Amino acid sequence: MATNNLEEIEFTAEHYNYLKRDERYNRLTEEHVEYFKSILPKENVLCSFDNSEETKKELLKFNIDWMKKYRGQSQLVLLPTSTEEVSKCLKYCNDNKLAVVPQSGNSGLVGGSVPVFDEIIISTKAMNKILDFDDMSGVLICNAGCVLSDLEAYAEERGFMVPLDMGSKKYCCIGGNVSSNAGGLRYLRYGSLHSNVLGLEVVLPNGQVIDNLSRLRKDSTGYDIKQLFIGAEGTLGIVTNVAISTPRKPKAINAVLLSSNSWENVQVIYKKAKEELQEIISAFEFFDEFAYSMVKKHMKLEAPLKQQNEFYILIETHGSNKEHDDAKLNAFLETIKECKAAQEGYVSKSNEQTRSFWVMRESVPVACSLNGAVFKYDLSIPMASLYSVAVDMRKRLMDANVYRPGDDTSEVINVAAYGHIGDGNIHLNISCKSYSKEITDLIEPYIYQWTQEHHGVISGEHGLGLMKGTYLGYSKSGVMINIMQNIKKMLDPNNIMNPYKYLPKSQ
Repeated sequence: MATNNLEEIEFTAEHYNYLKRDERYNRLTEEHVEYFKSILPKENVLCSFDNSEETKKELLKFNIDWMKKYRGQSQLVLLPTSTEEVSKCLKYCNDNKLAVVPQSGNSGLVGGSVPVFDEIIISTKAMNKILDFDDMSGVLICNAGCVLSDLEAYAEERGFMVPLDMGSKKYCCIGGNVSSNAGGLRYLRYGSLHSNVLGLEVVLPNGQVIDNLSRLRKDSTGYDIKQLFIGAEGTLGIVTNVAISTPRKPKAINAVLLSSNSWENVQVIYKKAKEELQEIISAFEFFDEFAYSMVKKHMKLEAPLKQQNEFYILIETHGSNKEHDDAKLNAFLETIKECKAAQEGYVSKSNEQTRSFWVMRESVPVACSLNGAVFKYDLSIPMASLYSVAVDMRKRLMDANVYRPGDDTSEVINVAAYGHIGDGNIHLNISCKSYSKEITDLIEPYIYQWTQEHHGVISGEHGLGLMKGTYLGYSKSGVMINIMQNIKKMLDPNNIMNPYKYLPKSQ
């Protein structure tokens, strides 16, 4: 099973032994550390050189990802408190050829926020202030290190909501969300960060600051530079401040939990929901029986439904008139009942029960992680083929005799699927006794080839990081990758920003 002892976790550099440290980067010296101590509060410079056991334990936390799958070897963590301090840190690193890994909440799933070797970690955690809020336009401006749930609480107090919502909101930070172009649970209604982020302040590798904290929804003056940094995963610069549009909090919220016996019927339900709940539907989520079994086993949560089924669907609506929304939802449920696409349904009777439905759905990835080491994949695939990737992956693992459903003695213990049907994004969690080359080779690159053949992309919202960078060719053409590499060379000619990741190595 996955170890809880952080010191037992394998170094990323040893697991990915084909990667070699780029000796163009200088190694950390006492002189470098003294410079950082001269520009930052001393307590915001964590370095292994002081030989403190407490510091070493803190460094270990920054060097290991949330899944305990990736482990870096950084000797130095910097926690700047302002854009000016970030600028000074990056300029010095660039001038001295010191590689850098930007980090915020460190809740990523693809190894993008921890070092591969000894890169310096620059964390935005100490930059966590809300700078401005306009209750007319709903534009919120904040530091990159603000925790998503804190922003949510702040907006809610003022009658607004953050358009981004995800299970990791108590840990993830808005800068990391922007840098990974996180999708979240209500993408169907509120769209992507590409449309909700109005402005950014970003520090480039050479220390220059791009001050583009626009509050405007419309701007047709030149290239939209901020879009380059949304989803760039810290490879082009460090996001320090964010201006984001927040919609009004809905006055009426409804939720319904359904069960269905086939993927075909799930598609019927989705089509009917889009037809009959058009302007009020905010989310359409699903999880399969394998995911549900993990939630029951590890989280002790159960749906208020009488029978177990193959698929579970959570539909939520946001509106401004409860009577109107209730009528639309009831008409939709009558349609579903007539066509027999759902076997059971349960309508939430209170806000607390609605929240309990979401807790169940959001608990799926946590439950899968509690089941052992877990390989996580997030794929965007056309609706008709969306669930087939889970079916085919189970068959592949069963044919290799590493997966026997219901048998906890097999190497692969569970293959669970869940996701956001509204935006064609499926999450596949493969729980194993431990991370191994045998299982990895059975999954990759097969899962990426499968996705390409079915006209999908290899990441819907987790990003590329170290895990998927070399596989980008399964989703993007050579011409597009070449343009990305040229942009990287232009903005980061010394390649100090989050090296070894994100893009295939240029020839």
